[in-house]
Amino acid sequence: MEDFLGYHSEWNLGSPGGWEYQRITQELGKLAWHLLRPHLGLDISLDFDHEYLNPVPAFAATLLRAHKQRHGNKAAHIVLVAEPDTLDTVVENRNFVQYLDSIDDVTAALAAPQELDYHQGSLYHRGVQVTLIFMDFNNDVLLKMEKDEPLTALRQAIKDDLVVNPRGMEPAGAKGIFEAVTGSLSKQLRETTVQRTPWTRQLYERDATGPEGEVIKDLVTWTRENWDRLVLKPVQGYSGEGIFIGFKSEDPDADLEEALTAGNYIVQELVPLHLWAEDSPWLFSEEQRVGLQRWQTDFRCLITDAGLIGFLGRFGGIPTNVGAGGGTQALALLSGTTPGGEVAAQINTAICRVQYSILEEIRQEVNEQAVAMGHTYLLGPIKTAWRPRLINEAQMQQLQVYCENLWADAVQLTEWWRAGRLDDFVHITAEEEAIARTAPWTGQPALMASDGLFSFGCHPKE
Repeated sequence: MEDFLGYHSEWNLGSPGGWEYQRITQELGKLAWHLLRPHLGLDISLDFDHEYLNPVPAFAATLLRAHKQRHGNKAAHIVLVAEPDTLDTVVENRNFVQYLDSIDDVTAALAAPQELDYHQGSLYHRGVQVTLIFMDFNNDVLLKMEKDEPLTALRQAIKDDLVVNPRGMEPAGAKGIFEAVTGSLSKQLRETTVQRTPWTRQLYERDATGPEGEVIKDLVTWTRENWDRLVLKPVQGYSGEGIFIGFKSEDPDADLEEALTAGNYIVQELVPLHLWAEDSPWLFSEEQRVGLQRWQTDFRCLITDAGLIGFLGRFGGIPTNVGAGGGTQALALLSGTTPGGEVAAQINTAICRVQYSILEEIRQEVNEQAVAMGHTYLLGPIKTAWRPRLINEAQMQQLQVYCENLWADAVQLTEWWRAGRLDDFVHITAEEEAIARTAPWTGQPALMASDGLFSFGCHPKE
């Protein structure tokens, strides 16, 4: 299989993350595979070290390109700005700042926006002039923080084009834009972008066209009648919050009413569950046994002006977010067009034949390393999968094309938004719009993410 299957569920153009979590997960995946191999009896070559499987260097290179466009050969001082209560807890940001700080002619710092200061026309953090900022929060969060105190210096940095990503990227990531992609703009965007977008409509009392192009007289009534194959999402939402998944709902009428009352929701076709699921070995502690567990997976593509730079693999329930009990999954590359499904089945069978006690020892060692690396959530290590997610070189090439096209379409969509062509699909507050228009994006170095519900040939067939 040269191509891959599935759809992106959403895009993030405001402040996408995951670059460092995948690097950590790759280290844990390699450790688990090293400890497992003597017990498996398999002659399988897995590449855990492809450049796309550690996005950190390429993301740093993106920031340095942005710095050079603004400042030429001047030494860089890059500040990662995050919410104050995350400075001590988000290992991704701490580690990335340390990585930037290790590069020649680059210094870096992690700061709350309140720590920034303007002096004689230049931006400073603790007395050091700042040349570039990456913001780890979106425009709506900025506005919430400003209810406590004005963030004057950060606002000025946005105006002075010191922020990557430009705040004007966010509107093209609004979930309501998927209606345009699967409707009125489908002929004006690249085929791979349109094909990977699930049917989406903004949810309110209206008529619409359905997934098969059929006429819907009353979208709210139609949504209630087709509830089990739909999902409702807030246009602005993170970490799976506010999502109503039709078939999991205990009270569909109440959930639908809550979404309608809150407003600014989309209704989206549920991507077939088996398509983005995989069976993987798992330890069932209460029964002291190993067996196969079916997990949902998602696959974040990290994209810059240079194209695809890396991935983040996650697994769990619906949604797969760590906060909802999900975990991260190492990725491994297979050569050529090697069928991933066949290799995954071999690995699954071999692991399930290993004694439970041996696997429990391996799990403890991997978990200890996870804690040492800060790969934790609340009171313990984040779940990691026993088997890496497999992708072959041919599929990687298809992903490169998909990501290049998506970047180009995002630039186009942003241009259309500035020209007023997307007013029916992007509903943000006047305050958020003012921030976005302060810092327009025209394709300069930045980072975007596409969260994919993809299959690379390892999904169950039903």
